Amino acid sequence: MASLSPLLKQATPVIVERGEGVYLYDEDGRRFLDFTAGIGVTSTGHCHPRVVAAAQEQIGKLIHGQYTTVMHRPLLTLAERLGEVLPEPLDSVFFSNSGSEAVEAALRLARHATGRPNVVVFHGSFHGRTIGAASMTTSGTKFRAGFSPIMGGVAISPFPTAHRYGWDEATATEFALRELDYVLATVTAPAETAAFVIEPVLGEGGYVPANPAFMAGLRERADKHGILLVVDEVQTGWGRTGRFWGHEHFGVTPDVLVTAKGLASGFPLSAIAASSDLMAKAWPGSQGGTYGGNVVACAAALATLDVIADEKLVDNARDVGATLEAGLNKVAADTPAISDVRGLGLMLGNEFRTADGEPDAATAARAQQEAASRGLLLLTCGPFGNVVRMIPPLVVTEQQVDDALEIWSGVVADVAGS
Repeated sequence: MASLSPLLKQATPVIVERGEGVYLYDEDGRRFLDFTAGIGVTSTGHCHPRVVAAAQEQIGKLIHGQYTTVMHRPLLTLAERLGEVLPEPLDSVFFSNSGSEAVEAALRLARHATGRPNVVVFHGSFHGRTIGAASMTTSGTKFRAGFSPIMGGVAISPFPTAHRYGWDEATATEFALRELDYVLATVTAPAETAAFVIEPVLGEGGYVPANPAFMAGLRERADKHGILLVVDEVQTGWGRTGRFWGHEHFGVTPDVLVTAKGLASGFPLSAIAASSDLMAKAWPGSQGGTYGGNVVACAAALATLDVIADEKLVDNARDVGATLEAGLNKVAADTPAISDVRGLGLMLGNEFRTADGEPDAATAARAQQEAASRGLLLLTCGPFGNVVRMIPPLVVTEQQVDDALEIWSGVVADVAGS
């Protein structure tokens, strides 16, 4: 008899039987508030009726139409519809299955388009688990350890993580940009650097937002040296941060945008977008895949776009996210063990530290586990595992946030109260 790999570490003991909106139900019928959203995937909630209907209708007509063999209308329509939400001049799209695949496609495009071998990533980033994406990931050693040699050509520069440094944001930003210039002077020459690759908000790295000055500094240096700015919106896209794209908070436009997770409300689908001129610089035959742009996933993505627009879910993420953030800050104000609450929209993290300022993964883990036992599903993140993150579906209501905050407040008082 076979079983699942023991390397799959479960964040909660829940065996889920069904989902509805912001709730998951286990096999005994117990209801849980799901503030994980499948790690930011179920943007329209679990089993949104319009997404379910679109997928069911499509399954009855065509399940797989391999897109380098035949075309199908949902793929073509989705590409057209993305033009409504993508920043100008990003008007050309390539679809794949996962965030890692999309990051690898963006890397390949950047190297092809520039003829340069190297990329710069930023400390704390997460870009995936495949070899190229893992080589670009620095949010924790577990994602890249034990299978060296990893891919070469990756330089790492600081991210302006002000809280970690103990500085204000301006000081952290000045430092990070100065160190980027140092990297370009000592590690990867601008003429050999194809791209800067960055998350607008560090995901696995601890839910740390970038800021306008830092992103403007990247854009300025990219333009000066002919380097592409690649923005990894796998977790921050599709309304998660209270804007459709996370980079919109910072007033810059990327050359390449990477998206996945919330794109199809739970169906595997990812994409990269670039201008037609830039995309045309990739080598012929360099993009493809057996399952990329799956017809059922594309149908679900089209329904997801409709739901996000019709139900004003981007605005909901902004407004209900503000309520959640205010509630988390109120809990933190009474809890010395929580040293920081941060994030954007419905992408918020609570950082735990000990009395002497050290990362406190043990308390974060206890809080996350105790929350699950009380009906609130959460995840941890951060290089030290000391950040408890909250990423509910974008359909979450003020009442559901209040319910979650009531549970969270009790959990924190019991496991980390002073």
